[in-house]
Amino acid sequence: MIALRANCILQIPTIVAYQDGEAKYFGAEAREFLEDDDYEIARWFKLRLHPKSMKADQVAIGPYELEKHSLPDGVSLVQVYADFIRYIHGATRNFFINNTPNGQRTWSRLSDQMPIVFCTPNGWDLRQHEVLSEASIRAGIVVEGDAEDRLWFLTEGEASVHYALAHTKTVNWLNQGTVFAVMDVGGSTVDSTLYRCQSRAPLVLEEACASACVQAGGIFVDQSIREVLKRKLNGSEYSDPESISLMIRQFERQTKRAFDGSQTTNQIRFGSTKDNDKKYDIVKGKLTLSCEEVEEAYLAVICNIVDSCNTLLANQKAEYLILVGGFGESPYLRNHLKCIFEGRGTEVVTVEEPSDGAVIWYLTELVEGRAARFDYGIIHGVIYDARLHSGYEDKCFVDRE
Repeated sequence: MIALRANCILQIPTIVAYQDGEAKYFGAEAREFLEDDDYEIARWFKLRLHPKSMKADQVAIGPYELEKHSLPDGVSLVQVYADFIRYIHGATRNFFINNTPNGQRTWSRLSDQMPIVFCTPNGWDLRQHEVLSEASIRAGIVVEGDAEDRLWFLTEGEASVHYALAHTKTVNWLNQGTVFAVMDVGGSTVDSTLYRCQSRAPLVLEEACASACVQAGGIFVDQSIREVLKRKLNGSEYSDPESISLMIRQFERQTKRAFDGSQTTNQIRFGSTKDNDKKYDIVKGKLTLSCEEVEEAYLAVICNIVDSCNTLLANQKAEYLILVGGFGESPYLRNHLKCIFEGRGTEVVTVEEPSDGAVIWYLTELVEGRAARFDYGIIHGVIYDARLHSGYEDKCFVDRE
């Protein structure tokens, strides 16, 4: 089987570089063409597929609205997904063939039958699944006749809980009746689910309430730091878009990953020893930011994440909060959540990026009960009101239950 996240596999950046409507470069390679006028870039296209209920959360991200990245001319969102899925599928095929004994023969024998699992945000529904199905058919990894049987859709929250339980050093903390939350904090979404352990042996879980999904994550911190840098470097020779984009990439790769809130100064290494402008805190190719300047970039995102977690835990106390996902490894986020929730009796546990949760889910399926996020049906048994229901007296009855 192949397990694909909706935005990446093994953290391949969701970037595609197009030239004349044709996809040329993907992921890290495409990132090198962000400032190249000869290429049109499809970036953060996952945000375009979010349902309206999730897009509304973007307003709460903060004063620095996410930059609008239009799709390349003549390229639809489905086509971008098709190109990206084709690239991921091809990379997976090459890796398997080159690293598995008799790999070519095995792949040829099984590839037309193997299931393909997409991990998607908790907030996605049938419309988003239909887009991914159409993109998969266009990509040539399935045919229309067998797409329904071979494509599986799994929430990122459920993939995360399977990964977390498989990779924690011990699950002795998990007993019958234990309630715990799993929060997958990725690049653009935060997927939160509350679980109750129904059985210890065999291990069986059920959702304790409907899962949650909000539009927040690491990319919003990057966008906020862009505004901080624009303001700080205004008037400097390093205020041009290319220099600031380079600083943001270095911030994401180094500064953001190390920041925990205790550093009084934080450096972004972006240039050479010849790059100096002390007036703007640039010395030998390193820009220095204060703790307050970096915290400003985190503030709105952290608030959104905490609000989502508070909503999830509003009616039930969780003994543990398991934090997973790329941005979930942020020391600053981790410390912030510990400060808030451990004071309420909820222990915060961090597990590294869940790379194979979908595979584990397909093989084990620990979750047997799921809470519906929406109600379906019609209202019945309305309380009789003589002012509203005149002429329906003969249909009244007394409910003695």
